[in-house]
Amino acid sequence: MPFRPGFPSSAPGLAAVTALTILLPVLSPANATAQQLRPLEVNLEELVEMAALGEIRAPTFPNPPYRIAPDGSILTIPGTSSIVYNFRVGDTAIHMAGDHIEPGVSMSHPSDAERHALNVLAQIGNEVRIVSGDARGAVGTVIGKHGGIDNVMVEFPDEVYDDLVIGDRMQVRAVGLGMEATNVDGVAIRNMSPRLLDALNAAGMGVDGDGVLQVPVTHLVPAKIMGSGLGRNHVASGDYDIQMFDEGVNERYNLNSLRMGDIVAIIDADNTHGRIWLEGAVTIGVISHGKSRVAGHGPGVTALLTSAEGNIRPVVDSDTNLATLLNLR
Repeated sequence: MPFRPGFPSSAPGLAAVTALTILLPVLSPANATAQQLRPLEVNLEELVEMAALGEIRAPTFPNPPYRIAPDGSILTIPGTSSIVYNFRVGDTAIHMAGDHIEPGVSMSHPSDAERHALNVLAQIGNEVRIVSGDARGAVGTVIGKHGGIDNVMVEFPDEVYDDLVIGDRMQVRAVGLGMEATNVDGVAIRNMSPRLLDALNAAGMGVDGDGVLQVPVTHLVPAKIMGSGLGRNHVASGDYDIQMFDEGVNERYNLNSLRMGDIVAIIDADNTHGRIWLEGAVTIGVISHGKSRVAGHGPGVTALLTSAEGNIRPVVDSDTNLATLLNLR
C-alpha cells in the first residue's frame, strides 16, 4: 500500500525528523539491496537530447530597492541572478543577507520564448558548457530552476568562477523532459535528468516489494507552508516556495538547516500537472534558491517526483544533496 507519513505535533527541533527516521530507515545502496529495492526504471531510449542556449544574467533591482517583510520591516539586500561566488550548491539556503539568492551562476535568455524554452528543457543534472568568453569550454551542471524570473542555475568547479563574466553564453545538453517511470505506478517524473536518476538510484532510491517508490530526502516539509508558485497549471519549469515565517514550524521540521541542493519531500502536495494541496500525496523536489523575507516566499523547491496517490515513501538521509549525489563540490 502507498505509505502515508505522519507529522509529530509537538516534538521540537530535530525530534520531528528523528522520530520519522525510526519509521523510515535510512537507505543506502547496501541496505537497499537487503530490502530488495528495484532501481527506478524509465523510458531512457525514448528521451530526446537537444541543445538549449542561455547567457549569464545580470542582477536587477526595483527602484526604490526595498523588500518589505510581513512585519513591516524594510530591507535592501541582494536578490536574484548574476554570479554568486559564496553561496552555492551544498551551502545554506537560510543564513544569508540575501533574498531569493540563486546559487552558482544564473542563466537566462533575452527572448521571452527562448527563455521559457530554456527553463522547460533544462533538467536538474544536465551538462552545461560555456561557449564564449575566457571560461569557454568549462563544463557545469544544472542545479535549479526559478519560476517568475525563469532563471536556470548552474554549478561550476571552483576554478571556473574567476573567469566568468556576465553575458557569457552557455549551452545546455538538455535531456530528461518526457521521462516516465516504467516499473512503478502512480509516480510522475518532472525536471529530472538521467544523470540525477542514476545518482538517486545509487543513493538508495528504489521500488519496494509493495510497489512503493522509496526516495532518500534530507527534510520532510508540510504542504501547508508552501507559498509562491501555487496556482500554476504545470510544473515543467520553475519552482514554488517554502514559507518560513512561523519559527515553531521551522524548528519542528528542522527547516533552518536547509541547504541549496537538498532533496526534500513535501507531504500532502501533488505536482503532477500543477502545484496543489492533496491529502496523502507526496512530492520530491530540490532546493533551488534561498530564503526570502517577502510574504508568501521562501526557499524554492523544483519538483522531481510526485505521486497524487501517495505511492512515494520518503526516507530521511541528511546526505541527500546534489553536491554529494552528483559530486559537484
